[in-house]
Amino acid sequence: MKKIISGLFIFITIFILAQDEIKFHDIPFKDLVAKAKKENKLVFIDAYASWCGPCKMMEKNIFTKKSVGDFYNKNFVNARIDMEKGEGREIAQKFGVRSYPTYLFLNGDGELVSQNYGYMEEGLFLAMAQEINSPNNKKGSLKERFANGEKDKDFLINIMKLNSSSDYEFAKKASERYFENKKSNEEFTKDDAGLLFYFLKSSEDSNYKTFIARKTEILKFLPEENYNEFNNQLVLGKVVEESIDDKNKKINDAYFLKIAEPLVGKEAAMAKLNQTKLAYYEQNANFPEYEKAALDYYKHSDSFEPNELLKAAWIFSDHIKNISSLKKAAEWAEKSVMRTETSENTYILAKIYFNLGNKDLAKNFAEMSKNIATQSGKDANLAQTLLNQIK
Repeated sequence: MKKIISGLFIFITIFILAQDEIKFHDIPFKDLVAKAKKENKLVFIDAYASWCGPCKMMEKNIFTKKSVGDFYNKNFVNARIDMEKGEGREIAQKFGVRSYPTYLFLNGDGELVSQNYGYMEEGLFLAMAQEINSPNNKKGSLKERFANGEKDKDFLINIMKLNSSSDYEFAKKASERYFENKKSNEEFTKDDAGLLFYFLKSSEDSNYKTFIARKTEILKFLPEENYNEFNNQLVLGKVVEESIDDKNKKINDAYFLKIAEPLVGKEAAMAKLNQTKLAYYEQNANFPEYEKAALDYYKHSDSFEPNELLKAAWIFSDHIKNISSLKKAAEWAEKSVMRTETSENTYILAKIYFNLGNKDLAKNFAEMSKNIATQSGKDANLAQTLLNQIK
């Protein structure tokens, strides 16, 4: 009898303790959102990766706290989702999850209302949730509220910050409303300048009026030389649009230079032209033209950041067959490897050497890539596949 009572006591204790921690629902994303909408709650998603140390610490040390469990279980529909598996991959892409842990809070329409990152102690993790769990975040669809003309400053800033990666056009519209409604006698802050620069792409944008009108205040945060350089880029944005022949997927170099040189000078015009060509030809998979533009733009490679060169090297490794061009790409990749060896840059360099027929160097860097990936808990499949090809 004592054993039965003892066993029952242990069971009850475990059951009670289990209620203290956050209860995570293992259901599809659409069902999480539907449940939140039905219960007039927000969704909380712990976006994690299996190899992430801080994620494991949150799971062990914070999610198990009674105060945390009580608040999150009462106010949110909770889920833990591995961002590198199954539905998690789509969620990561949709909401721009790039670091772990990331905490996503969504409304009942599946829209992001807050996004935070990193290991947090109990107090901070609770304070974050308490601030997010406000009636404003449960009013309904952000897009519906925006369409209905809501002009609240914090509401618009929230849209800009939350949607800058996942829905840029929506965020840009929010920025336009924000700056249109900002009175001339209101302080123009450093944060305002940052938002303005992020959502300003052309002199045709409505935000350009704010950029010109607030020049004096903007110059408090950056040198006039940088302001003028950015302005040149904005002015050239329209010229870029007019120079693109979408029908033939080409850029009219002569037209661009004819209009751009008088505006910004020959050197700046050429730099902008090559930058545009790189982006446009990559986007349209016109790799012969991309090759020519990259070789011209990066001919003085010491002037560029290794990571920028690495991107071009990666594209060359996948799409370019010309030997002299691949040798140049190897130089670009080597600059990145010399700065810091990563699984990515060593793999790209290995692939270039393989394409050049240098199997010894290809094998060395592929093995290096595999080892770095394995040690850091990353996927080593690409390096292993290349090693299999080399054999």
